Amino acid sequence: MNAIVLVDKPAGISSAEVVRRVKSRVKPARVGHLGTLDPFATGLLPIMIGEATKLAPFIDGGDKEYAGLIRLGVETDTLDRDGAVVRRADVPAISAEKIAQVTAQFTGAIEQVPPVFSAIKRAGVPLYRLARRGDDVAPPEKRSVEIKRLDLKCEAPDAIRFVATCSPGTYARALARDIGVALGTVAHLEELRRTRNGAFSIADAMALADILAALDSGALPPRLISLRDALVGIPELVVDGAAEKRLRNGDSRALDSQVPPGGPLFKVISQSGELTAVARATSRVTAIVERIFNPEATEA
Repeated sequence: MNAIVLVDKPAGISSAEVVRRVKSRVKPARVGHLGTLDPFATGLLPIMIGEATKLAPFIDGGDKEYAGLIRLGVETDTLDRDGAVVRRADVPAISAEKIAQVTAQFTGAIEQVPPVFSAIKRAGVPLYRLARRGDDVAPPEKRSVEIKRLDLKCEAPDAIRFVATCSPGTYARALARDIGVALGTVAHLEELRRTRNGAFSIADAMALADILAALDSGALPPRLISLRDALVGIPELVVDGAAEKRLRNGDSRALDSQVPPGGPLFKVISQSGELTAVARATSRVTAIVERIFNPEATEA
């Protein structure tokens, strides 16, 4: 089983726990995920199984789309509903004009300070671990991110419903915090749902319970994404059996004079239709192999 399955993650469990539950049913295959979702969050979590784990460098890093609810007047240490309250503030009346102003303020390239409770590492240790054990953790350095689309709507005097399309590395919890400040108060993220991760959509995802039930029954979950299909928009080169054998033996010269246009990355496809390799063009006629895939691989 070498494929990607799109999980609609439920609230209350970590992304690592989703991986653990899938892995326990597909041993000894490797299992990984793209784009961590916090335990309170729901939505799209791509799970890579077997050889699909090798795809991460080529498909991770796409834009993310989120929908959620910002609760105004209360800030928590984690900037979400699971954290301890650290600050309260009055919520001013919010006009339509103010919403439009804040929407414009946070659309486009912005600077953002990630949450202290994050997986960013300091001296090799994730900041959230330091924060959870009570260490005095300085905030991470400010970073540049891009909010490509932002819709804000008042749902209640102390609640803002939002939809955002963000560049990789954007923290929705930090966005909620900063929007609260811009509205003259404090805030935390009460609800979060990821609806898109790069080329993957929540419309193609399945409930975790349904995926686990299929695996428990000995069946493959429907809607599996093959290695070949997971690499969307990358040119393909179909090679014959002799060239495939040379590639598997580490000979990139098997691709000489066969580099397809549209690169630099391209997929190398066997005559049976399987993804054999991902290669990178180094000229119009030469390439190097970035990764070899073995559809028969099962070991972790």
